Amino acid sequence: MNKGRVEAYTDAVVAIILTIMILEFKTPETPDWEGIFEQLPYFFAYIVSFVFIGVAWYNHHYMFSLAVRISKKVYWVNNLWLFSMSLLPVATGWVGKFPKSPSPEYLYLFVFTFWSLAYFWLSNSIRKTPEHINTTVSEKIEKMFPFKFLSSVFFPLSIGVIAIGIYFYPLLGIIITFLELVSLGFLTTPDSDHIKL
Repeated sequence: MNKGRVEAYTDAVVAIILTIMILEFKTPETPDWEGIFEQLPYFFAYIVSFVFIGVAWYNHHYMFSLAVRISKKVYWVNNLWLFSMSLLPVATGWVGKFPKSPSPEYLYLFVFTFWSLAYFWLSNSIRKTPEHINTTVSEKIEKMFPFKFLSSVFFPLSIGVIAIGIYFYPLLGIIITFLELVSLGFLTTPDSDHIKL
C-alpha cells in the first residue's frame, strides 16, 4: 500500500469528522449572549471531542511516520479506527444536548472504548507487520504511552470506574475522558516531534 495515500485518506476523513462536529454548533436564534450560553454544554462536548481527535491524529501520524510499509491488514484496521471516530459527532451532539443524562454519556464512553480498542489493534498491526518485527519501529510503538495504557489493566479499570461514575453523576464521564485525553496529549514519546518524513 502507498503509505502517503493512506495518510492522505485518513487526514481527509478526520477533517470531515471535525467539520461535521462544528456544524452542530448552531447560530443563536437571538442577538443576546443568552443564545451562546445556551449552547455551552455542546461547546464543552465539542472541545473534548476536538482534543480527542487532535491527540488521536498526532499519535496516528507518529506511528505512520515510523512505518516502513502499510499492509492490507493495517489499511483495513485503519478504516475500522476511522469508522469508530466517525461516530464521535453523534455522541458529541447527544452529550451536548443532554449533558446531565446518563444515556448520552454511556454512548460517548462506548465510542471512546471502541475507538481505543481499534487504535490498539491498529498499533499492534503496524508493530507486527513483518518488516517491523524486532525493529526500532516495533520498539517505539511499544514505548508510546497510549499503547502502554491500552495494553495494561488500567484501561479496563478506568472504563469500569467511568461507567460507574456516569450512573451516579453523568457529567463525570466526559470530564474524566477530557482529563485522560489531556494526559495522552502531554505524555508523548520524546522523539515524536522530531520525526523525519
